[in-house]
Amino acid sequence: FQNRLGEIATATVERIDPRSGIATIRIGKSEAMLPKSEQLPGEELKSGQLIKVYISDVKETTRGPSIIISRAHSGLVKRLFEQEVPEISEGIVTIHSVSREAGIRTKMAVSSTDENVDPIGSCIGQRGARVNNIVEVLGGEKIDIVKYSEDPAQFIAAALAPANVLGVEIIDADEKKCQVTVPDHQLSLAIGNKGQNARLAAKLTGWKIDIKSQSQIDEQMLAMEQDGAAAEEGQID
Repeated sequence: FQNRLGEIATATVERIDPRSGIATIRIGKSEAMLPKSEQLPGEELKSGQLIKVYISDVKETTRGPSIIISRAHSGLVKRLFEQEVPEISEGIVTIHSVSREAGIRTKMAVSSTDENVDPIGSCIGQRGARVNNIVEVLGGEKIDIVKYSEDPAQFIAAALAPANVLGVEIIDADEKKCQVTVPDHQLSLAIGNKGQNARLAAKLTGWKIDIKSQSQIDEQMLAMEQDGAAAEEGQID
């Protein structure tokens, strides 16, 4: 299995420990443990069920090598798309990054080396067939596919979809900090439920994103102008 690190395998669920929730999985002739932490939230595995797992590590234990597998790893989503989308395996479409909160939502950034090939459309497939196949394997997990850009501002704006972004201001390029402005009515959409959309966008891009509404920005600007005017009056006095 050292040669299969980072790959996915079809495995059979043999049994589930009723107390710990740990599933014993068979991959070929080998057995592996799938801890509850590496399963999808709310997923109820059953004996005899066929599932896709990601081989994340092989560790030496006192009882010999132990295969570490996962259904929560972001690598699982990436490998599933590589299997499902020919344009990825052919090198036309590239997956740049994946951020995932397993069982709930994933964001994935893609680009194309051929201007005639839409990278997002390739991943979605005709009538959503390709992405729906992957969503089914992942138990209904939502998947946002966005276009990668080498321009940080464009990439950050795309990563915050489905929210519309009015502007991205780079605060500190070295520290990768930015401020994003969105319409007032889209502030909660940009941040997402319990901050999920903003969190996934930050992981996807590698940037610290401070999201503000247009009203908040306007208030900041007004306060700065008033402070500036007050300072000028003080100098005149």
